[in-house]
Amino acid sequence: MSARTRPITVVVADDHPVYRDGLVQAIRAREDLRLVAEAADGHQALDAIRRTKPDVALLDVRMPGLQGTGVLAELSEGRVRPRIVLLSAFDDAALVFDAIGAGAAGFLSKDADREDICDGIVAAAKGETVVSPELQSGFIREASHRRDGHRPLLTDREREVLTLTAEGYSAPRIAEQLGIAPTTVKSHLQSIYDKLEVADRAAMVAKAMRLGLLS
Repeated sequence: MSARTRPITVVVADDHPVYRDGLVQAIRAREDLRLVAEAADGHQALDAIRRTKPDVALLDVRMPGLQGTGVLAELSEGRVRPRIVLLSAFDDAALVFDAIGAGAAGFLSKDADREDICDGIVAAAKGETVVSPELQSGFIREASHRRDGHRPLLTDREREVLTLTAEGYSAPRIAEQLGIAPTTVKSHLQSIYDKLEVADRAAMVAKAMRLGLLS
């Protein structure tokens, strides 16, 4: 136990029950952490945070109804403002950069060891900004690109999805080609749309060509 007089209180929100249960068990196993609520979506998380006023809220980025970033935005103006640590299964440097810029205390990979995630919660409660090691290099590159006004930074997987889309592949065929789920392809496409500020595939390919993202 650290020099704190009480454990760090934590709210956990993730819409995948098995993954959330793993986080809950890891937190409960720590003497320096105390779980005060868990939630299955963003609206439940927001209610739990306002009700329990935790030190740290550990939130999945992608949740039904209200995403983790949406919870962060909802809390930015209020009096109740815990340290927000976001979790994502996607290696998206732009998302990490935007989240930290919006006031998140941390951004951790869902592939990280549960103990490392718990350590991240502790660090965030101490006022530190925490980013998983595997996300740090992308975060730094994104900061450099934003500073220099360079073209949007896509992840390697997003570039693969973009290239195959430009070649005329459908989402199911892209999923088969890359060995990933069709829903994952759709998530990557939406991320590309957001980064390029477009609304459909045709506009995405056209803008990507103008920006030199397609060879």
